[in-house]
Amino acid sequence: MNTLADEEQTVSKPGIRGSKQVIAAVVFAALTLFLASVVPSIEIAWVTATLMLTIYLFAFEVVGVDVAAATVMVLLGLTSLLAPAMGLEQGLVDNRHLFDGFSSNAVISIIAVMIIGAGLDKTGIMSKVAAFILKIGGTTEARIIPIISATVGFISSFMQNVGAAALFLPVVSRISARSGLPMSRLLMPMGFTAILGGTMTMVGSSPLILLNDLILTSNQALPKEQQMETWGLFSVTPIGVALIATGIIYFVLAGRFVLPKTKSESSTSAGDPMQYFHEVYGLDYKVREVVVKDGCKMIGKLIDEVETDFCARIIATKLPGEANRVGPGALARDVSIQSGMVLGVVASPDDLETMVNALGLKLRETMRTFVDDLATSKAGIAEVVIPSGSSLIGKSARDVWMRKTYGLAMIGLHRGDEILREGDDIRNMPLKAGDTLIVHTAWMDLARIEKDRDFVVITTEYPRPEELRPHKVAPAAIFFGIALFMVLFTDIRLSVALLTGAMGMVLSGVLKIEEAYQAVSWKTVFLLASLIPLGLAVETSGTAKWIAEQVLAVVGDMPIWVIQAAVAVLATFFTLVMSNVGATVLLVPLAVNIAIGADANPAVFALTVAIATSNSFLIPTHQVNALIMGPGGYRVPDFMKAGSIMTVLFLTVMIIMMNLVF
Repeated sequence: MNTLADEEQTVSKPGIRGSKQVIAAVVFAALTLFLASVVPSIEIAWVTATLMLTIYLFAFEVVGVDVAAATVMVLLGLTSLLAPAMGLEQGLVDNRHLFDGFSSNAVISIIAVMIIGAGLDKTGIMSKVAAFILKIGGTTEARIIPIISATVGFISSFMQNVGAAALFLPVVSRISARSGLPMSRLLMPMGFTAILGGTMTMVGSSPLILLNDLILTSNQALPKEQQMETWGLFSVTPIGVALIATGIIYFVLAGRFVLPKTKSESSTSAGDPMQYFHEVYGLDYKVREVVVKDGCKMIGKLIDEVETDFCARIIATKLPGEANRVGPGALARDVSIQSGMVLGVVASPDDLETMVNALGLKLRETMRTFVDDLATSKAGIAEVVIPSGSSLIGKSARDVWMRKTYGLAMIGLHRGDEILREGDDIRNMPLKAGDTLIVHTAWMDLARIEKDRDFVVITTEYPRPEELRPHKVAPAAIFFGIALFMVLFTDIRLSVALLTGAMGMVLSGVLKIEEAYQAVSWKTVFLLASLIPLGLAVETSGTAKWIAEQVLAVVGDMPIWVIQAAVAVLATFFTLVMSNVGATVLLVPLAVNIAIGADANPAVFALTVAIATSNSFLIPTHQVNALIMGPGGYRVPDFMKAGSIMTVLFLTVMIIMMNLVF
């Protein structure tokens, strides 16, 4: 009966979704027809219709966002062929410029920063940064999100926000793997804060970089007494700090309600290898850290003695001032326990509690010392079979020093119908053909064991160890520094500066060219490149100007702060459907004229436009949102859910702060 109900529910969901899409299509079509009847020209009518189609496809996910964007681009191209039938003299977009988006500064820049980020990750730098953040923040969202967000926000204030987000994407991936927190719970706060960080300084985003030039241009048409002063580097810092703080507080307080619960989050237990070994072998083991305090009863004892007495396996050690000792050749049963030593222990919760209480150890709540070495992405539980013909047959794990020689810490033995555990003297038992060893091991060691004829590795689904190149840290840092220097201190085009760093990574051997190709999210590239022609059509057809004039005509006689808020809302809308640079260039002259007419400060109104074009959270059209969409497994409704509140908070905080500061 339940199965039938489940099937009916499964069938009904697509039906409900299809009904919503049909109803929405009718509503959007009616709204499009209405707008077509009030716009001043046929060109604006067709652009408005295309704009409504894009919003509909994005909002209701009729197809993937990249497919929707590419479809809209193709439709814009076809208007050149269908122009006579549409009542147009020419197409909405010149086909000679239809694919300019694929060579645009924004798209080439985002490709370059993905490659640079992959290069830095390949050296292991990002892994160390992730370990440091986990050491400070633990493994809880409420602590990790502020640390990541504040760091990215600060970096984003001095470099392009998409660069800051791409730089931290591998860090967030590492943190997700080691903390067990899904990427979807971490990437959106990081991405949103990267966008907010662009409002911290006048070099944090392209609109703010352009603003002073636009002000100087507007001054040429103004009388001397109305001319505006340009803004200093840190003029916007109080506003940016308030916006970043708002974003962090928003996700800390409301994150559990607005951040999506991905498949990986809802099915954590299903994919948990420890759950598998619990169900199959009845093994209920955890990996924990303990600290040997002064006066502890185990000081001076050998690892072997402690393990035998308390049915535990010690898989990692660290003495103050020394490196972590994990893996083959690093750890053996005859090592003596010393005061101040940190131990990584695999044991059942009951045995571990007995050991801690009996010996006076300090049990840490979270992994700190071995958070990197014993992360689930680097080590875990595996099954290994002793085949016939193995040279280990007849020898015990103790005889061959299995942990020291192979990096395999045996915690269980499956022989015939018997499942033997720690406490059953399994390490002294001579091995037989067909024995299944349950071991804790580093994945790198397991990959090596797969080539050893003395073992047959059953566990095949495990994270394959990456080929890190720590010896390439120097060239990676040099080329990243060169790219960053060019971005901050030269006038060279952003894409050229970043590609210099990216190609430096490839030429110096930090990345292979195949790895560079794999680092690029082509879904992101097609999404951004395909939307650029739509922004061009909105701007060149006069659609943007007409929308601006209509909105501002409504609020022209209202208080200054209301007019300023209307300008900010208008800029927010435009930045969702066209580039933030295009929106800024279009709206700054309009905002200046409105401010003069309302007897307000035109420079403040111009700044309002430049800041509000960073208010791009509703749909994944901003470069940062497009970047995190794939890795985070986000859908458009996820952005609309979290982004709608963030959009309102952004506008509210921005208007309040601007009126307080200026």
